[in-house]
Amino acid sequence: METLSVACEACPVRNKAICAALSGPELSGLRQIRRHQFIPAGQTLVWEGDDAFVVASVTAGVLKLTKSLGDGKEQIVGLAFPADFVGRPFHDKTMSTVTALTDTEVCVFRREDFDNFAREHPELEHKLLERTLAELERAREWMTRLGRKTASEKVSSFVLDISERLSAETCHGSTVLDRFELPFGRQQVADILGLTIETVSRQMTSLKRQGLIGLSGRRTIQILNREGLAKAAES
Repeated sequence: METLSVACEACPVRNKAICAALSGPELSGLRQIRRHQFIPAGQTLVWEGDDAFVVASVTAGVLKLTKSLGDGKEQIVGLAFPADFVGRPFHDKTMSTVTALTDTEVCVFRREDFDNFAREHPELEHKLLERTLAELERAREWMTRLGRKTASEKVSSFVLDISERLSAETCHGSTVLDRFELPFGRQQVADILGLTIETVSRQMTSLKRQGLIGLSGRRTIQILNREGLAKAAES
């Protein structure tokens, strides 16, 4: 992993990440204990079950969170997008393996340093609590998506979820994208949803034929009928 020199003021997720709760001297203090790193696609940041030495905030790219199964396979249990926080403060073990799905940049903190800083700044602890509760709700939705939805419902839900997770920040607030590029290929989409790549491709084509989405190349998606797509995603 390569260490980068990036100023907090130039961070593209400054207003969305957990550090948005800080300003002035507080932000300067957090900057002193972080390092900005580049993680190439396929490289792992932390391993499930290892001692939790670091936590991190994603500034660019996408990470996958996985757990090992009894047969040696892995199950993707979540994704981390820009402004998401990975790792568990105040916990001495890593709960999942965190690997870069795409070339990724993260602000990394030694967990012990971050824990001490968070204890001294209640506003940061509050932000962490909000993120934890949001992640819990997202995990519940993920379980529903993988366990009860049909292939068509899974893919429809996934497209909506990605458009929201890649939402753009504007001067008027957050804007959900109707046209976006998937940050990973269809094989990775299949792995995330527990489907085959052939099934993902068929479902994408079906949604296109229904006039719900437009497809350009292998990764560009345009949502043409968000309401219709939401209905297609319902179980």
